[in-house]
Amino acid sequence: MAIITLTTDFGEKDHFAGATKGAIYSELPDVKIVDISHCVSPFSIPEAAYIIQNAYNSFPKGTIHIVGIDSELNPENKHIALKLDDHYFVCANNGIMSMICSEIAPEKIVEINIHDRIQTSFPVLDVFVKVACHIARGGTLDVIGKTIDNIKPIKNIVPYVNEEKTQIIGSVIYIDNYGNVVTNIKRDFFETIQKGRSYEVSARNYKFKKIHHKYSDVVNFETPEEKRHDEGRGLVVFNSGGFLEIAVYKSNSTTVGSASTLMGLGIMDAVSVSFLKTENRE
Repeated sequence: MAIITLTTDFGEKDHFAGATKGAIYSELPDVKIVDISHCVSPFSIPEAAYIIQNAYNSFPKGTIHIVGIDSELNPENKHIALKLDDHYFVCANNGIMSMICSEIAPEKIVEINIHDRIQTSFPVLDVFVKVACHIARGGTLDVIGKTIDNIKPIKNIVPYVNEEKTQIIGSVIYIDNYGNVVTNIKRDFFETIQKGRSYEVSARNYKFKKIHHKYSDVVNFETPEEKRHDEGRGLVVFNSGGFLEIAVYKSNSTTVGSASTLMGLGIMDAVSVSFLKTENRE
């Protein structure tokens, strides 16, 4: 049974997500449809890229992923389909796939060219569904598009490192449901630059000298529970996707607050890591 996933900024109020599912079922009644998210912030390429990168490889090989963000066709926003890591992706060529493609090279990319056969003002419904169902039936990418070599890059996907290798300057690419702030600094990249040195993570006026393994590392469990006051404490972790994340322990935007609300951090805000010189030891 084919699996088709949906990642969009449609939200839950409007008919768009439901109509897209209905169109898929009309073509393939036995297909399995999985919603990854319909709550991407409108037109947010970094958010969509982060979500799909961290979700797709939990699905079986051969899964087809429709990514419906900023998908209106125009001369600067063409539609593409690609095979990567034995998965298929159907989306606009607007940078969404560049985060995944920076780590795994696509096996094949095509620029979709079936638009002359389809009248549409809703490309996710009319074009992306047709392409996804074609692939689900065993169709090849060559039938629905012409091969291209490159995709459009996304800005600020790679953190900046100064010439002295003493500082990484990254940016916020995602804020999760808990208000945790995710940066574009990945663990492997961090460790390559760090080379065992001490460091300080800075975001606005907040500074952290330790990156924890998990959120509850900030809790001293030897202290009686009634004497702990850890909720609302700021911390830094590498999250499950391997991204540097600034968080608040047991955050809640309506009570203790969150990293985003308490620190005033939003999408594309700067987060830096400064490395300290290693002292000579006799």
